[in-house]
Amino acid sequence: MTRIAYFDCFSGASGDMLLGALIDAGVPIGLVQDELSKLPVGGYELGAERVVLQGISGTRFTVHDLAQEQPVRNIRLIRELLQSVDLPAGVAAKSLAVFERIAAAEAQVHGTTIDEIHFHEVGAVDSLVDIVGFYVALAHLGVETVYSSGLPLGSGTVNTAHGLLPVPAPATLALLAEKQAPVVPFDARAELVTPTGAALLTSTAIFEQPRMRVTTVGYGFGQKTFAWPNVLRVWLAELETAPERHHATHHHHHHAHETPSHDHAHNRDTHDHEHRHDEGHEHPH
Repeated sequence: MTRIAYFDCFSGASGDMLLGALIDAGVPIGLVQDELSKLPVGGYELGAERVVLQGISGTRFTVHDLAQEQPVRNIRLIRELLQSVDLPAGVAAKSLAVFERIAAAEAQVHGTTIDEIHFHEVGAVDSLVDIVGFYVALAHLGVETVYSSGLPLGSGTVNTAHGLLPVPAPATLALLAEKQAPVVPFDARAELVTPTGAALLTSTAIFEQPRMRVTTVGYGFGQKTFAWPNVLRVWLAELETAPERHHATHHHHHHAHETPSHDHAHNRDTHDHEHRHDEGHEHPH
């Protein structure tokens, strides 16, 4: 059976929430640290704190910036960094593709070229850790396919290196628009999906909830506190191949009257489930 990860982005998505959920689901932070230590980047420490907030226990992943002034990096330097080390299969290429999409989105928004875009938010250390760590964690878990719920974006303004910008940040919206990612209503005066969160999910995930058998659930908390649990869940699961459908087909001649009613009931159940799932995103508060 196919091993999958489904990200339930009830309160949005950021790089630290995504990686925190995967660590909570069983990825050792030491393994993430070991792989990241191969990169010629220093001046940071990783933290994975077990917390209980609003009745839910999970992991809050943090990157502590020890260097007061991290070097500003552009896409050329990021490319050299990732191509200079021996990371697990596919991790460097996938990570670089995400950085290139972020740079392209920023360039589009600012009316400049990809090469002139600088990753100035903590000199890309947070982004490097979150992006490379995300793919290291998925590789460790043996995840073959990634799925995601729709994304609640929030509203208001967010403080960035460019000053106050509207939520969702222009780069976030550009990344979502490029992949036509589904957005769900959520009345929150805050930034719920960050550019890194948007880039990782739109580069990696299929935005639907498949038939699956859930085996493990991980909870990754964000840094902000809201009136609702600011948490992202990952469901590790085995993809279901709808055995009932094969069964109905196999016995088509013996159960001609039963098969349509079974299929009809199944479709109705699926519709109801998805409808309730969407409502859950709209009315948690």
